Amino acid sequence: MSLAVTLSRAQEGVTAPQVVVEVHLSGGLPSTSIVGLPEAAVREARDRVRVAIQNTAFEYPNRRITVNLAPAELPKDGGRFDLAIALGILAAGSQVPRERLDDCEFLGELALSGELRAVPGILPALIRARRCGRRIVVPRANAAEAALIGEGDVLLADSLAEVCAWLSGHADLTAPAAADFHDMPTCGPDMRDVRGQYQARRALEIAAAGRHHLLLIGPPGTGKTMLAERLPGILPPMTESEALESCAVRSLSGEEIDPGCWRRRPFRSPHHTASGVALVGGGSSPRPGEISLAHNGVLFLDELPEFSRHVLEVLREPLESGQIVISRAARQSTFPAEFQLVAAMNPCPCGYAGDALHECRCTPDQVQRYRGRISGPLLDRIDLCVEVPRVAIAELSSAPGPHDDDSATVRQRVIKAREKALMRAGQSNAELSVVNLERDCALPSAEREWLESALDRLGASARAYHRILRVARTIADIEGGSGCVEQAHLAEALHYRRF
Repeated sequence: MSLAVTLSRAQEGVTAPQVVVEVHLSGGLPSTSIVGLPEAAVREARDRVRVAIQNTAFEYPNRRITVNLAPAELPKDGGRFDLAIALGILAAGSQVPRERLDDCEFLGELALSGELRAVPGILPALIRARRCGRRIVVPRANAAEAALIGEGDVLLADSLAEVCAWLSGHADLTAPAAADFHDMPTCGPDMRDVRGQYQARRALEIAAAGRHHLLLIGPPGTGKTMLAERLPGILPPMTESEALESCAVRSLSGEEIDPGCWRRRPFRSPHHTASGVALVGGGSSPRPGEISLAHNGVLFLDELPEFSRHVLEVLREPLESGQIVISRAARQSTFPAEFQLVAAMNPCPCGYAGDALHECRCTPDQVQRYRGRISGPLLDRIDLCVEVPRVAIAELSSAPGPHDDDSATVRQRVIKAREKALMRAGQSNAELSVVNLERDCALPSAEREWLESALDRLGASARAYHRILRVARTIADIEGGSGCVEQAHLAEALHYRRF
């Protein structure tokens, strides 16, 4: 039989769909054709594969070779299919056994010498192959990403000759050394470095406990960026599945993954000149943007009003849905975007509106236009708005006080608050619907009437009502006690809605 089938995976967002490589040898003039919507790099594989097979001391069939990459409607690009195509040709010519190809997938680009080169964006393929219960052979150059999957599911090879020897039973392929899932070092800036700013520290803890979005407003040099950089350090450690999701997005973007820090929550801080595509992702072959690279972590937008209005508006849907769908004429890609937004801004163009020691040089119209760069729909999605005032120099140079907790202490309180939410409702506050949240808060009639009256005076939307309840529920979880939402919790949550 001159037909062989091998398995591989395409690069299509984080889904990594399976590609069946069918190779058929037939009579006729010697030629090689690749069908199944291949891009230029895939079509060029016929030359790379032919020379690699010849330099590996195998015989390239002197027959008509047809390679089909199924499904036919899925675009295929890159050199990731080289290894699967080469093994399919050798198996169709009975140079390697076909039965060893059934439960294994192959990824790798071939050099003309037969060596295997690294493949970008390989981690999503490794995750999907493990879910399907198949082993996967990848280049040794991808060992750092393969180590995150664990032993047994992934095999490493240096060349086509090694893979063929393994298929023939003459040699073994090695598995990557598993990454250490425990005792990961907690690195990064510590909350102990912050002096004063107790209201901002309190808001940061509430944001971490309830996965709320946060806006910091204050004069230049008051510590807004310093506070934002410390939010990842007080968030609960990522689970294995969350860490793999975040690393899969980084793999697609071509970033190098450090196995020693792979469970650290991401912190992304794009410059205010970034475009909308840089923020949400895109391109002819869609790639993840900053919001996806911040998946399960923090997206920090410093100097928020300096961002283009169009750029800020593209955040509205991902903030609600937790994902971004990028549509192009030939394909559609979906990337995860479960991030916490932390933004910082000055109160006015000169930066000193409301400062007791500096005179503001801006007119009321200038201040209004400056703040008007941030649309109402975007502000409506931000749960906490906090003023960050100037701290006295004497307080900056003083030793840490009894209330200046370090990140580890704050993180333990955050974890306990999240555990309370999970034990009470079976899901975190960020995922509660309006009906479940009202039931979970169980407001007495007096508190409900007081809240409704306050919201009517503020002209708040239904979304704002939902988010205020979520913030109040988070505050109650942090405070402990009876666990009921009280009027003091509602008042604090309303206080954070002022802009």
